[in-house]
Amino acid sequence: MEEKLIFTEQEKEAAEALTSELREKLKGTVQEDDILKLRRSLTDAVNSGKLMRDAFGLNPVVNALQTAKIAIEDIGLRRDGVMAIMLYDPVSCSCISLDDVETDFGSGVRNIIHGLVKIQELYKKNPKIESENFRNLLLSFAEDMRVILIMIADRVNLMRQIRDTPNEEARHEVSEEASYLYAPLAHKLGLYQLKSELEDLSLKYLEHDAYYEIKEDLNATKRARDAYIDRFIGPVKAKLEAAGLKFHIKGRTKSIHSIWQKMKKQHCGFNGIYDLFAIRIILDSPQEKEKMQCWQVYSIITDMYQPNPKRLRDWLSVPKSNGYESLHITVLGPENKWVEVQIRTERMDEIAEHGLAAHWRYKGIKAEGGLDDWLASIRSALEAGNDLEVMDQFKSDLYDKEIYVFTPKGDLLKFPKGATVLDFAYQIHSKIGNSCVGGKINGKNVSLRTQLNSGDSVEIVTSARQQPKIEWLKIVKSSRAKSKIRLALKEMQVKNGNYGREMIERRLKNRKIEFDEGVMAHLIKHLGFKEASEFYQNVGEEKLDIGNIIEQYQAEYDHDHSLNDNKSAESAQNFEYENPDEEKARSEDVLVIDKNLKGIDYSLANCCHPIYGDPIFGFVTVSGGIKIHRTDCPNAPELRKRYGYRIVKARWSGKGESQYAITLRVIGNDDIGIVSNITNVISKEEKIIMRSINIDSNDGLFSGNLVVLLEDTSRLSALMKKLRMIKGVKEVKRL
Repeated sequence: MEEKLIFTEQEKEAAEALTSELREKLKGTVQEDDILKLRRSLTDAVNSGKLMRDAFGLNPVVNALQTAKIAIEDIGLRRDGVMAIMLYDPVSCSCISLDDVETDFGSGVRNIIHGLVKIQELYKKNPKIESENFRNLLLSFAEDMRVILIMIADRVNLMRQIRDTPNEEARHEVSEEASYLYAPLAHKLGLYQLKSELEDLSLKYLEHDAYYEIKEDLNATKRARDAYIDRFIGPVKAKLEAAGLKFHIKGRTKSIHSIWQKMKKQHCGFNGIYDLFAIRIILDSPQEKEKMQCWQVYSIITDMYQPNPKRLRDWLSVPKSNGYESLHITVLGPENKWVEVQIRTERMDEIAEHGLAAHWRYKGIKAEGGLDDWLASIRSALEAGNDLEVMDQFKSDLYDKEIYVFTPKGDLLKFPKGATVLDFAYQIHSKIGNSCVGGKINGKNVSLRTQLNSGDSVEIVTSARQQPKIEWLKIVKSSRAKSKIRLALKEMQVKNGNYGREMIERRLKNRKIEFDEGVMAHLIKHLGFKEASEFYQNVGEEKLDIGNIIEQYQAEYDHDHSLNDNKSAESAQNFEYENPDEEKARSEDVLVIDKNLKGIDYSLANCCHPIYGDPIFGFVTVSGGIKIHRTDCPNAPELRKRYGYRIVKARWSGKGESQYAITLRVIGNDDIGIVSNITNVISKEEKIIMRSINIDSNDGLFSGNLVVLLEDTSRLSALMKKLRMIKGVKEVKRL
């Protein structure tokens, strides 16, 4: 039995205090029955021995209570969010099931925990968390917005607790995640206080010396800074009061992280940062007069101090996408020091400080763009209630038009909704796309037409024999893939056109006929082609019979050169007898394969193993010999396209008297005696010898290769037909 989680006295006191505090804050939304069920679930989890301390030695129950406090105070979560935080660890360690959670606490709590579990599964794919795509994937994957909010609260609490941990490596990892992932997410959602805290704590743990150096400099200059702020505020305050405005003013020092970023960007030391602080003027203004009064304050201040027009930031007319509204100006204050002044109202300030949690009190803010529209719709949803519980039924439709998928290395790529494996292949590289034959999604083999879903891990399967096809344009969704397919098809057309022209020129040369551009142009027009390139492409793709083309060209050439004039009849005695087969072979430049063939070095290709009766062609090798291939050889298309000038026609002569080795692939049900039945059929065949048999069995099926010696294709066809008739055999094919 595993060791039970033991609470220290300090942890017991902290747990009791936090429980009381949370019960008070949740009064009215959490029933006593909820507390009893939660306590029972946590007690069972602790007693089971499965609930353990984390990598930093933190108590999971106390940690959850601390996270829940942040979620309530800084974000505004209520009953369902808090219950999900408390029950996530017991569910993760299988102390309680999601069905039990739904029974005891409702579907809302279950859905939040389910979302948290799904996101943890994403981390197992080793994603590159610093990418914008991963942040967007989290937002789309979570479905319930509270999942992301809880993740942010949990990371803030963790960063607070790991100050003195001896596990330096783990602290470094979570600090990098806080900086690259959680702080930007908090910023997107308007949680500026939490974002700033995450950034400062990350800097503290990752750049320890820089953090404390800036902190000491800030402390050393605090008195002088406060005195300067008072000197700046005094005259401004008097002018604003004289104008009859209701307001309060406060000075705000920039965060340590913000100062560090400016030092790096400007390549200067602490003393080189002129805007270490900002003056914030917050107006108590009715909503219909907000903009007017903000601009009135702007006018008063710029009359008093010289403004820097390049530093004006107007987020009143067009608010930021996350709802932030304010007017920022930089003016030259006393002692010729630049001072940033932020002008906003009470409403704007509360939204700026507390982000999403403050929006339910105010009207939604107009925003543009996918994420912005989504956040705006969340804010609109929040208006319907007095807390974040209205998001129980809220589902994300932000990424209805976008999906994010993983490469095998953990990179995330963005695609339009409905994108396929082929889209993914072309996103990697055009050569990968052009040779794509399928892929693997989460380890399972799929076709290149299979649609992708967010969070999928995708691998591409390629083949050197694959070529782009016109119908691929209907499979892909991304404009990138479509343009690459069109480019590849165009290149293939040009390549096939050149190949077609070369074929015609070579055939004419073999017949000792001159290639005349004018004659060919007439023929192309006569055949109904408007462009010569289209004609040659059809020849290269073997859509036109080149033999007919040559005959028609010959007739056209003879006509144009007056070679068809009547000649005087000659006596029969001037003609000699010619062998028709030999004449045909000579006129068509055909290599006749015969066992008695002498003077030519030829051999049968190992890639396709031709036998007597197969349609064949010859390929002139570098050494001068000739390899005989089947016309349906897997390598034939590539040989014709790249080395068309080295292809020679070939045919068999006489009867099949030699024996050829043929490999057959046999697949079927793994029944008793199936191998014996196969060997019996082969042994009864005359002039067929079985050289070897290799059979594998898996999941009730067998597959194997048979190597047999036989004379020609007719015997091969007969043998394959008999093998297919054996009970249990599903497929027989020649390799």
